[in-house]
Amino acid sequence: MKRILILSLLSLTMTLFHAQSTEYRLLIGTYTGNGKSEGIYSYKINVEKGIFEKQSVAKEIKNPSFLALAADKKYLYAVGESDRAGSAGAFAFNAKDATFRFINSSETKSKGPCYISASNKHVFTANYGGGSISVFGRQPDGALSELQQLIIHTGSSINPERQAKPYVHQVLLTPDKKYLIANDLGTDIVTVYRYDENATTQVLIPHDSIKVKLGSGPRHMTISKNGKFAYLMQEVDGTVTAFSLKNGKLTILQETTVITPQSGDEARAADIHLSPDGKFVYATNRGTASNITCFAVGMDGKLTFVQQISTGGVGPRNFNLTPDGKYVFVANQNSDNIVVFQRDKKTGTLTNTGKMMQVGAPVCLVFY
Repeated sequence: MKRILILSLLSLTMTLFHAQSTEYRLLIGTYTGNGKSEGIYSYKINVEKGIFEKQSVAKEIKNPSFLALAADKKYLYAVGESDRAGSAGAFAFNAKDATFRFINSSETKSKGPCYISASNKHVFTANYGGGSISVFGRQPDGALSELQQLIIHTGSSINPERQAKPYVHQVLLTPDKKYLIANDLGTDIVTVYRYDENATTQVLIPHDSIKVKLGSGPRHMTISKNGKFAYLMQEVDGTVTAFSLKNGKLTILQETTVITPQSGDEARAADIHLSPDGKFVYATNRGTASNITCFAVGMDGKLTFVQQISTGGVGPRNFNLTPDGKYVFVANQNSDNIVVFQRDKKTGTLTNTGKMMQVGAPVCLVFY
């Protein structure tokens, strides 16, 4: 009888654990300028039951397109994307009830902030229009300081329509937080900066740089958890570059592509992420293709094509994997929907679940 009771309790515990593991919390950054969205949304989601419950919305920032959640999940940072007076905004965030409290905003002093990253002491924005990086200090209450450092890139590349000047598209901290990597679409250069968290002015110091394929247009990068490999999505021609990463130096291992005969030759590549187990890389392409490609990661860090599938919408600007790696949520900016794909953890392949969220101009997805 005692054995039966123990087994029953164990079964109940596993059932409850499974039920809890299927509930996700999601933050969504959007464009508000078209009137389809109000700001930053928080959602509680149960995919199996098809429940997408909006919990709250932060409306204080215009075009809060990209988000960065602090490591302690107590503060959220967002760009205020504008071609004129761009900004970064700070919010106190209550993860328990998914509510926001606006703290302050600080001007980037550069046009078009389009990506944001946060460390324990600083916040960084990539400014597309200004071809620059803005650095802000983080105060003890989560507030942003005034601009501490502005780094302006120079140069151009071979595509006169897309690369006449610098366009910094992403700033990404390495897992050890010793370096910050900046991808410049306009110059075809990836720059590594050494990060000094105790500095007040020269927070970022140039450390190394690497020129990638001319005309490719570096956009977004993802880095393995152990910091040994990095994968770059290039917007202009759809190239995906695999690198080794050691002591802040990138070395090219391989070049592949998201362009296939089935997808056509149009490249408006967007986002790239590794699966939580580091065994697969996923990358999106917008334009007429609107698809997501899966690559398997070899022991040597090189990629092998696995699958390419429609994203179920138009303009897959951003996507993210659930922390357990079970699902991939794809934000289709131009069709105002977020489509949910189930993921086979063994093969990496994706299957459209037929479930989606209707959200105006979704641009950034952050699970917490």
